[in-house]
Amino acid sequence: MLALRNSLIRNVSARVLRPTLPITVTKKPLSYSKPLNQEVGEEYTATGTITRRPLKIRRVKRIDDSVAKVSRPAPFWEAKAVFEDEISPLSLNHFEKKFLVMIFYPLDFTFVCPTELTAFSDRIKEFKEINTEVVGISCDSEHTHYNWNKIPRNQGGLGNLKYPLVSDFSKRISEDYGVLCEDKSFPFRGTIIIDDKGIVRVININDTQIGRSVDEVLRLVQAIQFANQYGEVCPANWKKGDSTIIPDQEKARSYFSKLK
Repeated sequence: MLALRNSLIRNVSARVLRPTLPITVTKKPLSYSKPLNQEVGEEYTATGTITRRPLKIRRVKRIDDSVAKVSRPAPFWEAKAVFEDEISPLSLNHFEKKFLVMIFYPLDFTFVCPTELTAFSDRIKEFKEINTEVVGISCDSEHTHYNWNKIPRNQGGLGNLKYPLVSDFSKRISEDYGVLCEDKSFPFRGTIIIDDKGIVRVININDTQIGRSVDEVLRLVQAIQFANQYGEVCPANWKKGDSTIIPDQEKARSYFSKLK
């Protein structure tokens, strides 16, 4: 009995103390068979349930990519425009070595828009006298521009503007110049002034209900030109012929000493 008991104890101890060897699991890769006539990028199915699809690459536009900024070069644009009963291509390059006022407005056949566009047209001579051109821009098609421009003013039309009306049908120009109202897909009343070196000098944006002042836009162009020519700065409410300030701590005193 004693011998049998000792034998049983040895057998149990051997099983408990025996080291456990690690179990190795080998993963067998899935295999698939590609048809002989399979083109690159086409969808095909491996043996099993795995489906391979073409890789989709999305272009993410940088926030500062092609966006107009004051004191930076103006983003290039090119589009069709209506001028003098014709529809023809127009681009920023057509205004090289000239000042350019870009008047963005919401829509043709509306209410405030014709009053602004015709007001600038009536005073186009004053802009040309100071080496400045004007263009109107909206997201309407060139054909809509053409028809609206032919309608007399007393019927809500433009009566043949004296400057080009640009069609930004793709909305690219409005987007690049930061004036697009994305919720409604048309521009705010944006006023952009570009100098004769192609640099953006002014960006003003009004909400759609607020019309602009031609006098103020003329004043801004004149102020930029004066500052460029003489290196002096224009104070608040400055108009052509008014005193300016020499941007120097000592020399500026001659201006401020005259104030009451």
